[in-house]
Amino acid sequence: MSGSKCTRLSGALVERLLDSVDSVLFDCDGVIWRGDQAIAGAPRVINLLKENGKKVFFVTNNSTKTRKMYADKMTSLGFNVTEEEVFGTAFCSAMYLKTECKLEGKVYLIGSNAMTQELEAVGIQQTGAGPDLIAGKQADWAGVPLDPEVKAVVVGFDEHFSYMKLNRALQYLTQRDCLFVGTNRDTRLPLEGGKAVPGTGCLLQAVETAAQRQAQTVGKPNHFMFDCVASRFGVERDRCLMVGDRLDTDIMLGSNCGLKTLLTLTGVSTMADAEAHQKSGSAERQGMVPDYYVESIADLLPALQG
Repeated sequence: MSGSKCTRLSGALVERLLDSVDSVLFDCDGVIWRGDQAIAGAPRVINLLKENGKKVFFVTNNSTKTRKMYADKMTSLGFNVTEEEVFGTAFCSAMYLKTECKLEGKVYLIGSNAMTQELEAVGIQQTGAGPDLIAGKQADWAGVPLDPEVKAVVVGFDEHFSYMKLNRALQYLTQRDCLFVGTNRDTRLPLEGGKAVPGTGCLLQAVETAAQRQAQTVGKPNHFMFDCVASRFGVERDRCLMVGDRLDTDIMLGSNCGLKTLLTLTGVSTMADAEAHQKSGSAERQGMVPDYYVESIADLLPALQG
């Protein structure tokens, strides 16, 4: 590929890049693991980065796990990780409501048990988790009972998403002072074998369409996710590298925050995708072109072991 971006990272260039950063942010699925299996060499890369004095953090748009659940999974796969180094959208949504919105009241939650736990951990109560089955007639639905203490609607991944949940969110959001927050806009969740299922973005767009309002999202590529890490650990953006497998979330987050970016080809996006963005002539799409790429983060091992 032409131009200074999207350079193949190898040899001495790996060492120069690592010397230029103090902190590294990693996406998880497709970067350090696939499904329930660590990507070959990934635990060694993470552990060596730490041994070499780098700060390492994990940023994921998945809202179905708490920080502890992620840390436990990583530990079981051989990664040297603490709960405080993990930043998922369940945790970041709770932090956004607490620190940015100064929320005083409950949340109507379309989301997972993990989101309930992260909200409760910062003192925010929720209503809405679990199934909400259809009841009554159509004429009754606009008058469904609402909790007067609810001051925000939060939408994450919810396997129990239903018409009644969509309707209830709409009724809350007709109150103009009701906050509207989404975890992320990923429309598809990739699975092994090239398969996919609908992602949180589909649920969020449904609520936005019904409410005729746009949500504030906290996950990648929104800068709030980086701000969460930076404010807690003093991360300097010009000394930080973002490593991910998705151009529209991971690499765009890095671009939005002024970080160095590295695409790994063990996940969703391909070099053909990156090249198409680079040749598009679109300023927005240039933000999805990484500075560097590797076949796998295991390509960093020689420099780290040297």
